[in-house]
Amino acid sequence: MHGASRADVPPAASAATLDYSAAAFEREAAGMTEIPDDPTQPPAMPPPPPPPPAPFSQPPPSGYQARPTGTNGFAVAALVLGIAQVFLCFIGTVLALVFGYIGRNQIDRSGGAQGGRGLAIAGIVLGWVGVGLAVLYGVIVAIAAITS
Repeated sequence: MHGASRADVPPAASAATLDYSAAAFEREAAGMTEIPDDPTQPPAMPPPPPPPPAPFSQPPPSGYQARPTGTNGFAVAALVLGIAQVFLCFIGTVLALVFGYIGRNQIDRSGGAQGGRGLAIAGIVLGWVGVGLAVLYGVIVAIAAITS
């Protein structure tokens, strides 16, 4: 079109008569022509299927459980008291056992919503170790009192 002027361009191709609306672009993307009932045109193709979801948005495979939402406070207290029973004497031992059993029971009843079962068990074990040491200490004191 080197020698052609604007007047030589057919009116159907001029910018004033072209349809730039969103509906025209949608019809063209869907394979529709300006004459929808034109028997010489092939039928419009169906739209492509949606893309698969992103890998991080898929649910975890079966067999995996959701992580606990929080740690049980009684379990934490049982562990702390089980460790601190050296300074708290027998009261720390009793409280470690009580809080450990309460915490473990609450965790088991929560159905996985709470964590800290290991902390509760550690507090229970330390509590029973404290009971054993207290009994051993009592036996040693009793033997020492008898022999002197």
